Amino acid sequence: MDTAKEVRKGENLNWKILEDYLRIQLPQLKGIMTVQQFHGGHANLTYLLKFGEKELVLRRPPFGKIAPGAHDMGREYRVLSKLYKFFSPAPQAYHYCEDDSIIGAKFVIVERKKGVVVRTKIIDCFKKYPNPEKRIAEAMIKAQAQLHLVDYEIADLSNLGKPLGFLNRQLNGWGQRWHLSKTDDSKEMDQILEWLQSDVPTTERNCIIHNDIKPDNCQFQPNDPDNVTAIFDWDMCTLGDPLIDLASTLSYWPEERFDFNKFPDLPVSLEGNWPHKSFLINKYQEFTGLDLSRLKWYEVFAYWKGAVIAQQLYKRYVDGQTTDLRMAKFGESAKAMIDLTLRIIKTT
Repeated sequence: MDTAKEVRKGENLNWKILEDYLRIQLPQLKGIMTVQQFHGGHANLTYLLKFGEKELVLRRPPFGKIAPGAHDMGREYRVLSKLYKFFSPAPQAYHYCEDDSIIGAKFVIVERKKGVVVRTKIIDCFKKYPNPEKRIAEAMIKAQAQLHLVDYEIADLSNLGKPLGFLNRQLNGWGQRWHLSKTDDSKEMDQILEWLQSDVPTTERNCIIHNDIKPDNCQFQPNDPDNVTAIFDWDMCTLGDPLIDLASTLSYWPEERFDFNKFPDLPVSLEGNWPHKSFLINKYQEFTGLDLSRLKWYEVFAYWKGAVIAQQLYKRYVDGQTTDLRMAKFGESAKAMIDLTLRIIKTT
């Protein structure tokens, strides 16, 4: 099971103020509050709160300076307070707090979903099934396709984003994040951005996109590798081009042009008999019917964005905003992903 553990050193919050606040906002809570932490994530901090038998999940941004638009707990609340009615893997959100004085940042309280999470390799409960990696991969892509088929107007999420000009805004936004996170100059990142800007695709249709679907953001039941029962980390969810979402997922997949094993702390290290990413692409096209002829552009964007994210995490460590030693390695990870992106650009 995806279990919580003791809160990491330096990541405790003012639990007394939080408890008093939650008992006012959610008066149905009974019993003594206890706290643990989920250790799997790389950015947002996620805690398990127990009030007697009732379990809730608190999510808040990481400590330190936050890039503009990143770690948007208000966005996560807007999505999850409505989407769960139309897409069952979305946990229900119960409360959003804008008052930074409670725990030092805005936060959201969401439903606790129980199950198992595949992080780097197939876990024991799935080893008795034939082709478990293939089945989990197909379940993940199927869930992503189902999300993309949700009618965002019926779900009352039309105000989640502005689809018009989405791809250009993505380029501008992530370009700004790169400049804010730099610890040295990289002409290669500027070259990649110029390549992306030179031939932006025309979006076939817009939909709700998660922006970070990967195996360890998906939850399964121990007896069912064929269905995703929960998807986590909705703070980057918006309305836009679904191929941005697909390419993000593909960028987490084993890649013959890049030895992810050299970078074990990246959230892309999968071990075992996983299907080739062409399997995911073909399944996605089967489920959605979308034109994937410009997918290379989206993949280049996804790896370029991945380099920015790795650099953001590294800068947090350099600036002393985290003591998590995993972050110290992300500077080299960012450089490696830049190199991979340039090689993809050069392929036909």
